[in-house]
Amino acid sequence: MTVVVSPESWLCPSGWTGVVTLDGAALVTVPDASLIEPLRRVLLGDLDETGIDLSRLPVQLPVHDVLGPATLAYLDADDFAPIHVDAEVERLSAGHRDIDGLVAAVDKQDADESGMEEVTSAAWVIREGKNVIAAAGYRPWLNTAAHLSVLTAVKYRGRGLARLVASAAVADALADGLLPQWRARPEPSRRVARALGFREVGSQMSLLVKY
Repeated sequence: MTVVVSPESWLCPSGWTGVVTLDGAALVTVPDASLIEPLRRVLLGDLDETGIDLSRLPVQLPVHDVLGPATLAYLDADDFAPIHVDAEVERLSAGHRDIDGLVAAVDKQDADESGMEEVTSAAWVIREGKNVIAAAGYRPWLNTAAHLSVLTAVKYRGRGLARLVASAAVADALADGLLPQWRARPEPSRRVARALGFREVGSQMSLLVKY
């Protein structure tokens, strides 16, 4: 386990504490050195044979706010189970106004959870008429990982559209030599990832800790 001071950490909002666990290892970033030992004590106290249960952290620390925990899942080319159907999946440029229309049609929590506004790759979409009803893309991290973002319009959920667009985005990321990453809290999103071959190997949480 590593705990470091990083007020502008990419693991969490600015000034927050970020915690990531992956396959038995943990990385924690804190905004102030006074939080290093308190976080270390709590995390080591929670450590057992299955790792660290991040869901217990908010009740063991003085916190103002919490984001997560969310699962972290990954796949490589051998794990990938692409979806092949006759539905028409269209490729659009990042930031296309039709994708903006989909984001605007859902509530802010759904939009933030999806991360579609942060996509810098191309986006793969399905339409009904002129309207985009499902979209997926990714944002490369350090030229190594591809963080996937997927969003489906509310009335069209449960029809397998997320798997279709996400499958196209994952295939593109793998073709570019990137490691696809899927971060999710809702179980439906986790089911989509598992259907494509993603394996859950860690979790992530952000905490606004009093200090």
